[in-house]
This record gives sequence, structure tokens and C-alpha cells, in this order.
Amino acid sequence: MPRFDYPCPDCRTTSNLHGPDCRFEGEQWADIEKAYTDVIAVLSGGPRGADDLRESAHGTWDKLHQAAFDRLQREQRVMETGDGGLQLLTAEEYKEHVTDPTIEPIKTVAEKGSVPGAHDNAVFAMIAWYEMVGLSWDETRERVVDWLQNTGTWTRGGFEESSPEELVNRKRHVYEAGYGWKEKAEAAKAVIDRNL
Repeated sequence: MPRFDYPCPDCRTTSNLHGPDCRFEGEQWADIEKAYTDVIAVLSGGPRGADDLRESAHGTWDKLHQAAFDRLQREQRVMETGDGGLQLLTAEEYKEHVTDPTIEPIKTVAEKGSVPGAHDNAVFAMIAWYEMVGLSWDETRERVVDWLQNTGTWTRGGFEESSPEELVNRKRHVYEAGYGWKEKAEAAKAVIDRNL
């Protein structure tokens, strides 16, 4: 499982080069990492309530702490327990819990599949999504091949490759480079929405 790189909670960069209009542009990188580690340190001790988490975090809970916490929840690394508490998932729990994308624009790609004209962007986005959530290459490959088949994407045609496996194998560089998924998902969703 890839290491967690403490992405900016807004634009997801892992360096001081923030995206356009990022609300944390100019924040010290140490403060971004500290916000994450403050949340993780408390939840590493076991499940906590939201109020207890905020009160137990080192220093003052601020907008950066809240944004880091929100990012950990969106990426399903922190989950609610059955009794309303919050827990940090272990690496194994996280891998078991990872679901298909639930946020737009990649949710549309995941649910509807792709159409000719969107294939490159859609396959790129799906591989990048599963890499981002921490699946291994083999797990990513299996999920994307299943997605190609289960959504009808492969049967819609428009591929040069002879099999879904060959297609995904040719896109391994996307996984290895750790590219982001959002821009490609937006481009694919626009074509998919016009055609499905």
C-alpha cells in the first residue's frame, strides 16, 4: 500500500506548489502535515467522538485541522463507527472498505462506464482513482478490468487492444506516476453525459 503523503486538503498537492484558487496557498507545509498528524494521533488511540477529537488534538483546532479531517473522511481513511464515533482504519480495514468512486465527476464514469471518444480519459481516471485510494497495481488492474466488462464499456467498442487486460496493462504508467484523476474524469464525464 502506498504511503500517505499528507496531501493539501484542498487541492491535493503534496508540495508547496498549490493548485489555482487553493484556499491553503501560502500555508507552511509543516502546518499542513501537523493538522493531519494531530487528527491521526488522536484516532490512533481508538475511536473517538467528534467533539472529543477536536478537544484532544494538539493545539487549537482550526480550519486546517477541519479540512484535513474532512479529507481523511472523503478518502475513507476515517469512518464513523456504529455508535456515532470516529475511527481511523488500519491499512487492511481500509483496503477492504475501499469502494467505487462516490464523488463527481468520477462517480458518473464508474457507474455508467465509458463511450467511444471518452475511453482514454475514463480508463486513465479509473486507474488514477484506485491508485489514489491506495490499491496495489494488481488490485487496481482487476477492478478496472471488471469495470470495463461490467459497465458495458468494452462491448461498446472503440479500442485498439484485443482484451480489457491488454488495455489496462498499457496504462500501467498512469498508476506508477501517481497522476491525479479529476481532470480526466471531468473530460470523460462530459462525453459520457452527452452519449448515455
